[in-house]
Amino acid sequence: MVEVAIAILLREGKFLLQLRDDIPGIFYPGHWALFGGHIEPGEPSDAAVRRELLEEIGYAPPGLMRFRDYADEKVVRHVYWGELEVGLEQLVLGEGADMALLTPEQIRQGTHYSVQIQQTRPLGRPHQQILLDFLNTMV
Repeated sequence: MVEVAIAILLREGKFLLQLRDDIPGIFYPGHWALFGGHIEPGEPSDAAVRRELLEEIGYAPPGLMRFRDYADEKVVRHVYWGELEVGLEQLVLGEGADMALLTPEQIRQGTHYSVQIQQTRPLGRPHQQILLDFLNTMV
């Protein structure tokens, strides 16, 4: 079973998402998803999510808290959350086709337009569900 660590990053009531590359063989190619990735053997999930954020957007969040774990037949997702304390212009996209801050309404809608590729793409189903669950805890 694959284990990944992913991050819900909030900035001014919006959520940072990555448009995943359109590469066959990866989970949810061409979909909007949370930043994060595979946990290396023996690596704690909180260290993995911090490493992935540095690799993918050049950002080291000052604080991340555990949200919850999600498991299905293919993958266990360890989900963390924290504040994104810098603007998008200060992030360096090292992986993926685009990134954007989505409102709760856009997350509920399940699609978002990418300025970079000039197409509307869906949110990955598990990522959308994780964000909807997170939004429900904020109410």
